[in-house]
Amino acid sequence: MTITATSTDLAIAHFAGKLAFETDSSDVHAAQEAGERFVLIDSRGDAAWSQGRIVGALHLPTAQIAARAPEEIPLDVPVVTYCWGPGCNGSTRAALEFAKLGYQVKEMIGGFEYWAREGYPVEDDHGPVVRAKDPLTAPVDGIITCDC
Repeated sequence: MTITATSTDLAIAHFAGKLAFETDSSDVHAAQEAGERFVLIDSRGDAAWSQGRIVGALHLPTAQIAARAPEEIPLDVPVVTYCWGPGCNGSTRAALEFAKLGYQVKEMIGGFEYWAREGYPVEDDHGPVVRAKDPLTAPVDGIITCDC
């Protein structure tokens, strides 16, 4: 495989673009803990929201974003969207709707699945849901830090 200056420039632009518009559960949790100003959007439907969600998230299904977001979220507040997980592009569709409205938006890759698997706070309609960390996604002993 030959890497040229052109392909290197394209690779840099590609990966920088991904980091500009994507985040992950570890970074979102760290931002919550640091008190950063943003709103976390659960773009799934009512049944999914009731079953379980990220603590502190706002339920705003994708189909309702255009009508509700301007009323509920100031335009200068950054938005992070999530849906079920890597097998679902609902968070991408939600992020696109926020971008169309002029919001600064990122998509949380891994979605609710990886948030829950990494042991971050989850709740359902009955209260907190305690889950063990999945050793395939997070260190089970100690605090998750992204040393990647």
